[in-house]
Amino acid sequence: MSRFRLIRQLPAASTRQRIGLFGGSFDPVHAGHVHVARTALRQLRLDAVWWFPARGNPLKGAAGDYQTRLEAVRAAIEGQSAMHVSGLEAEAGLTYSIDLIRTVQAHCRQARLVWLMGSDNLAGFHHWKAWREIAETIPIAVVARPGTLLPARQAPFARLYRSARLQRHDARALLTARPPAWTWLTAPLNPISSTALRARSPQP
Repeated sequence: MSRFRLIRQLPAASTRQRIGLFGGSFDPVHAGHVHVARTALRQLRLDAVWWFPARGNPLKGAAGDYQTRLEAVRAAIEGQSAMHVSGLEAEAGLTYSIDLIRTVQAHCRQARLVWLMGSDNLAGFHHWKAWREIAETIPIAVVARPGTLLPARQAPFARLYRSARLQRHDARALLTARPPAWTWLTAPLNPISSTALRARSPQP
């Protein structure tokens, strides 16, 4: 991929913004995803949230058509000036979150970056490639999602990095904290999930 095409998919290299990185299959994108992004944007006082639809999910198998998912995310965040969607994973041929994080960090060296995820993802985070490296490379904000709070709180990540957790009243300091550092963010829970939406979709 040319450098020009890479730059088009990333924040400006010179930015000093506080930016949330939100990766996922978004298969399909729904109000629960938007809830995660908005909660982090507001509670962490972020300047922007960048969405990075994944080409696929190695833990779940093939995802739906990439371009369709990318356009669906664009539609979901339309009109929200602090939110952006990037096709970096497809453009750069990335598969794993750790590679996405490394790429963004190398490009935006002066930005304050935080990784965003719902508590449903935290429950299985220890299955991700290089999950400990992710935890020790970038601060992580976990947004509560219904039905997953108990499994998430008992997850290997939460137990291993218990002492690195910032309490809610310190959450805004997350972006200046040295990893490993993470926090819980809570807000009125949105019950929608991609799994439920796929289950309701008519089968071909």
